[in-house]
Amino acid sequence: MKRVAAVFPGQGSQSVGMGVDVAANDPAAARVFDRAAGVLGYDVLALVREGPEERLRETQYSQPAIFVTNVALYEACKPPIVVTAGHSFAEFCSLTITGAISFEEALHVVDERARAMQEAAEREAGGMSAILGLEAERVRPIVERVRRQSHACLQLANFNSPTQIVISGDLDAVRIAGEELVEAGAKRVVPLNVSGAWHSQLMQPAVARFRAAVESAHFSVPTIDVISNVDGQPYRDVATIRANLIRSITDEVRWHDTATRMLEYDLDLVVEFGASAVLTAMLRRMEGSPRSQGVSDMAGARALEALLRDEVRA
Repeated sequence: MKRVAAVFPGQGSQSVGMGVDVAANDPAAARVFDRAAGVLGYDVLALVREGPEERLRETQYSQPAIFVTNVALYEACKPPIVVTAGHSFAEFCSLTITGAISFEEALHVVDERARAMQEAAEREAGGMSAILGLEAERVRPIVERVRRQSHACLQLANFNSPTQIVISGDLDAVRIAGEELVEAGAKRVVPLNVSGAWHSQLMQPAVARFRAAVESAHFSVPTIDVISNVDGQPYRDVATIRANLIRSITDEVRWHDTATRMLEYDLDLVVEFGASAVLTAMLRRMEGSPRSQGVSDMAGARALEALLRDEVRA
């Protein structure tokens, strides 16, 4: 049997139509969407089926919709795994499939997180940009200089790879830093299509509401290792799960560290369950990365089942 890891994409991976055919063709996936409607009070399957795209992009809808779709895609396959990780809030997908929290409670916390972040973004506008082609040690001093000079919120937010760093904060400060980073040698600076400055101090107003949701939820130690985005280590106790989830609202997402730790599990296959294959695309560029495969629909689920079946026969 292959040593398999499951990964889950986060915000930005949403698209109209995601999860619709797997819900139509797999009873386990359909039940996930049915259970979600009972928690959220609206039909998330209708939302992902019909959109519109503008509504699905709103944080208060995109995060719950992505969470539900990711879990539904996993439930359609349910491969045996040895480790799992999710990007940013999609860590809740990993915690759910490993029994650290029930689906219903996880979705409630994700919904509270999304609403709190939406409110924070509406209070103070912010943005994010991906910096391509520069290492963090070259990005950080420029970002810190712009932050001091502008007296604005600006910080490194995502470490997706050694040369793909996302910055977040005040819109003008993000723009100025982007211009200076191009002059410093960045190959490209790509403004992200987001409605807020995620993983920055501009999200501080969201922390209290999210903390209350996390602290009221019932967690246990995962039955399979879940690698945290905050410190790149597997969870070993509930207190760390709660603390890292709360920190993740304003702290950096250390995805490259997470992926590096995950690859230490001597993996044969990494499967990304989600509407996009953004994480497996990054993994393929890492030295020593195993084969990877995306499951974004029923065809992908069947292809994965066939692959694992053939491996058992071999």
